[in-house]
Amino acid sequence: MSMTDAPVLSRPAKSLLDLIGKTPMVEVTRIDTGPCRLFLKLESQNPGGSIKDRIALSMIEAAEKAGWLKPGGTIVEATAGNTGLALTLVGKQKGYNVLLVIPDKMSKEKIQHLRAMGADVRLTRSDVPHGHPEYYTDMAERLAQQIPGGYFVNQFANDANSEAHFKTTGPEIFEQMDGDIDAFVAGIGSGGTITGNARYFKAQGSKAKIILADPVGSALAGLINEGVAGPDGSYTVEGIGQNFMPETTDPDLIDVAYSIPDAEAIATVRELLLKEGILAGSSSGTLIATALRWCREQTEPKRVVTFVCDTGAKYLSKVYNDAWLADQGLAERELHGDLSDLINRKYAAGDVVVIGPEDTLDTAFKRMRGDGLSQLPVIQDGRLVGILDESDIVHIMNTDDITRQERFAKPVASAMTRDLDTLQVTESLDALIPVFDRDRVAIVLEGESFVGLITRTDLINHLSLNR
Repeated sequence: MSMTDAPVLSRPAKSLLDLIGKTPMVEVTRIDTGPCRLFLKLESQNPGGSIKDRIALSMIEAAEKAGWLKPGGTIVEATAGNTGLALTLVGKQKGYNVLLVIPDKMSKEKIQHLRAMGADVRLTRSDVPHGHPEYYTDMAERLAQQIPGGYFVNQFANDANSEAHFKTTGPEIFEQMDGDIDAFVAGIGSGGTITGNARYFKAQGSKAKIILADPVGSALAGLINEGVAGPDGSYTVEGIGQNFMPETTDPDLIDVAYSIPDAEAIATVRELLLKEGILAGSSSGTLIATALRWCREQTEPKRVVTFVCDTGAKYLSKVYNDAWLADQGLAERELHGDLSDLINRKYAAGDVVVIGPEDTLDTAFKRMRGDGLSQLPVIQDGRLVGILDESDIVHIMNTDDITRQERFAKPVASAMTRDLDTLQVTESLDALIPVFDRDRVAIVLEGESFVGLITRTDLINHLSLNR
């Protein structure tokens, strides 16, 4: 199919598994790509929402063929989320149990999705190295050995991983681009994507540059460019980057690697949504930022391909949440050297969930529950008049004088605390400690204007980010 052909509708499929692959390609037209043309293969359009659907089907079918996975067996894997979703999708369709070990930094959307699909999810630490008993691959391998009929997929050393891309993804890209590719950008999570596609391109005689996109804090870019692991560090991007080279990876196929900081990856993926309308996940930001860097370095027109690895719907609470980015120190913000630096949700910006004194306790509780809060500022005519805490509501509920319905119908003013611990925004961090010692939340004012709240967690987060 040429790049100008219209999409062709297919007949109804008999199984969701038949819809894996054959994903569309779109050109970036509203972001500066220098002299180059940048094309994105929308792997987010797979039925499980990511590129990992391809390898899940390939690895499970290979295990069945080899006799390692039998009816009633349990698929066990260590995953950053998307491989787990894909294995659960394929495994459940085929009648298997699925147990997944996932690092605790993964987005809650992925974890909730997995559990809703019936996977047994075990969270483990994301701050320990390969070889530690709580590192996710080590833990998964151990569990697979303990479970009768357990099969450890081990995507990091499974030949069917890269084979899936050699047989499907690479040929699709080659057909969609009419074989005209100057550069191909991919990350390394388990290593199969970059290896399988690179092998296919080279088998076709392609001269395309193979470029690794790696998060800052991962060891892989250093291993590719200098032969020495890059500086070890943490990063928030999910699904790519490692502190070891997976066995599925053939580093000799990779020409160059770029290290992309979290802030650049996230800014890129948010720009992609604003300008191109594509809702992509965090790892896609790393890939596209790398592709844009390479494109802008060129002096002649080139054709470059990379992926939208998964849908950004899995990251709405993180990458697309301004407050979360601020908590991680990833948001662009001016520091003032006062208490306002600890307040990521400011009242003047509309970021604070508030309640009015005449609103009901039922309304207040629903707002608390909906946003995961334990207290609400009470605002009347733009001024702070009190604060409502969960304990205030409990106190009103603890009576038999009126019905439960009547209790929830009482106004916030009947329960709120009017004796407030207020601090001026210019005060020092030390002024917070006596407030916290009284088990209160700090209410920060600028003059008489309400600025926002500071909790113990806000203080700890601030100190952690500004060591």
